[in-house]
Amino acid sequence: MPRLDWLRDDDRPFLFSVVFWSVLVATAVAHALSPSGPLARVLTGLNLALVAGLWLVLPWDLSRGRHFVAPMFLVATLLLGATGSNGTHTLLPLIAVANLAFLYGMRAASVILTSLGVCLFAAVPLLFGKPVLDGLAQVGKMAMFSVFVLGMASSTLAARRSREETRRLLGRIRELAVAEERARMAAEMHDSIGHHLTVIKMDLENAERFRERRPEAAWDEVRHAKELTVEALTDARRWVRALRPLALDGRVGSAALERLAASFDGTGITVTFEVEGTEHRLEADVELVLYRVLQEGLTNALRHSRALHVTVRLVFGEARIVLVVTDDGKGSGEGSRRGFGLTSLTERARALGGTLTGGNAPEGGFALRAELPVAPAGVGRRS
Repeated sequence: MPRLDWLRDDDRPFLFSVVFWSVLVATAVAHALSPSGPLARVLTGLNLALVAGLWLVLPWDLSRGRHFVAPMFLVATLLLGATGSNGTHTLLPLIAVANLAFLYGMRAASVILTSLGVCLFAAVPLLFGKPVLDGLAQVGKMAMFSVFVLGMASSTLAARRSREETRRLLGRIRELAVAEERARMAAEMHDSIGHHLTVIKMDLENAERFRERRPEAAWDEVRHAKELTVEALTDARRWVRALRPLALDGRVGSAALERLAASFDGTGITVTFEVEGTEHRLEADVELVLYRVLQEGLTNALRHSRALHVTVRLVFGEARIVLVVTDDGKGSGEGSRRGFGLTSLTERARALGGTLTGGNAPEGGFALRAELPVAPAGVGRRS
């Protein structure tokens, strides 16, 4: 079966399709009931078929190509008046002009519409021999329909521009959120690895100073520097892993979270990842916070809890989504303070209408639980 994807055009407004097919059917019915001769019936039938065929391939965006179809469609709709449509086709040329507005802008459509109005006014007395008042009446009717059709076109174009601007701003917000997280993590990486390197430098300086008078102490300093080098290397690898982008290899949602969990293989901890409920697409802000919560939970388990196993549960509800990260480590000590990372993530979860809690689990270890709305307040669900 041949592919007909080229006939689809997601840019074609649904309301224009409804108006087009309604007017086309009305024109066909009016023509079938009119007492016209066989030649007129054939010509109008062919004209209607041509208009319908051109509509199916009519572009509504310049990137779609087939630019030549738009003027052909306008001419075909105008010819309906000459082949005997009895005026029922009036909206079709205006839809053709609206299509040109989508392709070339409202100014071009207004110029074309004005030219059509002048031609119509001149044609009524010159070609059809009717009074000038009839020409004015025809132009007035055309102007009334033009306001309706071009108003639809203008509203649709404005909505599209707003949608594109919203997408652009959401993308920018997401980029800024990622940049903020990276800046925070870079600062923590500087503190962590920078501390190790500073101590290593001091150990090596001491070893250099002790190498002749106290050789045994010098070797102790070298051994200590070597141990710190291994720790610094482990830290560096962990931070490189944590700074990987949200959409890992094109993955989003649970796939991205599962990939992040799997990336901690080989660090000395085993990560089990579970998904419950029916998965649905999430808003970018919600997805990013979930990703950062999992990142924080895994990094803390590796760095502070000395855990051997981490369990990650992602639960999809109808209106809420829950992420729980639990490890079997030593938990947090009494009176220990929350780090900057958890504090920042708690604020971001609260801003989305959700919660983030963390503490020692009853069965031991540390548990981090984030509960977020599927669609944050003020953000519509994506279809």
